[in-house]
Amino acid sequence: MTLPTPFPLARYRIEAEVQTPLHLPEYAGSALRGAFGQALRRTACMTREKECKPCPLYRTCPYPAIFSPPPPAEHSLQKFSEIPTPFVVEPPPWGERDYAPGETLAFHLVLAGRALTQLALILFAWQRALGHGIGRGDGTARLRRVWLEAEAGDDTLVFDDTLGQLAEHAAHLQPPATKLASADHITLRFTTPLRIQHEGRPLRPEALAPRAFLMALVRRVALISEFHVGAALDLDFPALAAQAQAIGSRKALQWRDWTRYSSRQKQEMVLGGCVGDWTLQGDLAPFLPFLHAGRWLHAGKNATFGLGRYELAG
Repeated sequence: MTLPTPFPLARYRIEAEVQTPLHLPEYAGSALRGAFGQALRRTACMTREKECKPCPLYRTCPYPAIFSPPPPAEHSLQKFSEIPTPFVVEPPPWGERDYAPGETLAFHLVLAGRALTQLALILFAWQRALGHGIGRGDGTARLRRVWLEAEAGDDTLVFDDTLGQLAEHAAHLQPPATKLASADHITLRFTTPLRIQHEGRPLRPEALAPRAFLMALVRRVALISEFHVGAALDLDFPALAAQAQAIGSRKALQWRDWTRYSSRQKQEMVLGGCVGDWTLQGDLAPFLPFLHAGRWLHAGKNATFGLGRYELAG
């Protein structure tokens, strides 16, 4: 099984110059995502309705299309209450930090499918979000540069505020590296908490099995391909599940808790997950395209603000 080629998927590095003292929490993914969402809504919303769903523009407005995609009204396989977003915010490395004026705040943004056609709008929303204030104390920053990151390290500058224009660039996922094409074992290094849920609860390291992870990843990539790329994948899910069941593993995973404040629920929420190394062993061929794409798209719950990020090693 391969993904559509080319598969529109890109990781951008956003660099901003801090203007007023800026404080980021231990893990800033939720704060950055929230600030982006508010700025995107202020920028894109035409009707100023309090809620999106009753709005007559709900299914055509770029704000919900990017930030909270409407599920299809009908689907041949199942009824969806929600679908994945076409973006992932990857915050700075773990750890609380204060930025002084003049310092550079750098983080990453992954875009998939049709969201790439909205890059100009998305970057304008980030300009507004950074200028309005982020984190405790609403520290501000000015977006300076945006780079398209390449695996080989030959990054492309696509925006510089001194020029004010986006440079044209090809944004698509490269095929898996040759060394991964026939791998019978792969080590995944999770750098942010992986939250694979079962019956509403995240699985801890001792309960996490390859089948649960692989099928969650396959489903996530397939939904993004169908709803945001416009290419439904012809997958035999029962056969893939049986193949995933046969995969062995060796774990060096630990549990990491992280607390965020939910403005929607008006309370603190603990979002723990698994971090560390996890080696998968067996016939991985059917899953390699998904494992490759997952490095950008992440895996598990709350991937939108950067959880479930991993690197691959042979």
